[in-house]
Amino acid sequence: MTDASREPGPRRPLRTAFRRHADDSDEAQAPARRGIYLLPNLITTGALFAGFYAIVAAMDGNFISAAIAIYAAMMLDTADGRVARLTRTESAFGAEYDSLSDMVAFGVAPGLVAFSWALSQLGQLGWVVTFLYMACAALRLARYNTQGDLSSFTGLASPAAACLVVTTIWVLEEFRSPGDLVGVVQAGIVASVTTLAAMLMVCNFRYFSAKMLTLRGRVPFMVLVAIVLGFAIVLADPPKVLLTLAVLYALSGPLQWFVLWLRQRKANAPKPPDPVD
Repeated sequence: MTDASREPGPRRPLRTAFRRHADDSDEAQAPARRGIYLLPNLITTGALFAGFYAIVAAMDGNFISAAIAIYAAMMLDTADGRVARLTRTESAFGAEYDSLSDMVAFGVAPGLVAFSWALSQLGQLGWVVTFLYMACAALRLARYNTQGDLSSFTGLASPAAACLVVTTIWVLEEFRSPGDLVGVVQAGIVASVTTLAAMLMVCNFRYFSAKMLTLRGRVPFMVLVAIVLGFAIVLADPPKVLLTLAVLYALSGPLQWFVLWLRQRKANAPKPPDPVD
């Protein structure tokens, strides 16, 4: 056997092969770039802007415009979740963004509207009530993010609490003559309502959730007639009708708890002995 037959053939470049294998591993481990869903997050941005506009309007003294902006934020907040579920565009980013938007629109904005309208006249008490409301709104949102049950809420929802506060201001603003200062009685009413809304947000009362209502199925014709009639009633006197609805919804939680408490007490009550003949 000659020396030529012992010479090895062409070898594969190990360095190049190892580098190619390393590059393939890096590409496999590299996180894929993901975008965000535009439509639901665009609606959430609209709710965030409505809350920001409410703050600016309250600073300029336009409290009725601020109240209307809070209601606009509430409708947009309801719409973004429904759109995300209907279009199957729910995401963790959207949930976090929606929570931050709710904190601005239903936590910071109503507190600053109440403070600018009346609570600032109460001195340190006004600061305490304003901070209490914003802190309870943050706690309410944090608790909601950790719950998975959409059939009911634990505690008053932050949009409903915000509407209760700003609608009270809306009604009182209509009774106030142009140029008149807000009185101590009016400031006390706003402080009481704001404190009550804050406490209801962090309580354990159960409230009905409209998130489970579906819009896909067919409904009787009279349902549409009732909706049109409801719009007509609201348009007859928006602030008073909306305040009535906000108060009834806020009281529905304690009322439901009281009814259940009475039923449990009646069920656990000892039965009277049978009459002796």
